[in-house]
Amino acid sequence: MILGIGSDLCDITRIERSLERFGERFTHRVFTEGERKKSDRRATRAASYARRFAAKEACSKALGTGMSHGVFWRDMEVVNLPGGRPTMRLTGGAAERLKAMTPPGHEAVVHISLTDDPPLAQAFVVIEARPVG
Repeated sequence: MILGIGSDLCDITRIERSLERFGERFTHRVFTEGERKKSDRRATRAASYARRFAAKEACSKALGTGMSHGVFWRDMEVVNLPGGRPTMRLTGGAAERLKAMTPPGHEAVVHISLTDDPPLAQAFVVIEARPVG
């Protein structure tokens, strides 16, 4: 069963300007250490950050909270499964919200799709509840 769907479109040049203007103040406020390490290694650094920014926005929409109700930027982290497929690791208020919206006897699975075609980056997030067992 689908618990939530979110999408976001992000202007890569806007993220690039934020990186230039605010540097670590911006990246440390919005992104986890793992996301910063991954994005900082990329040749297309701004696009990498923009995809992750869009994923966080899309995830907050799928949670039904936006960036409020105790859900913060670093509560949502884009991570890759062993095969390379991206997903979200939720902590703090985002994890609490996910737990609250997941029906008893089910586990939540977060699916994400990321893409970019400069100057835009896009993310889709679908939160699914699967029966346990």
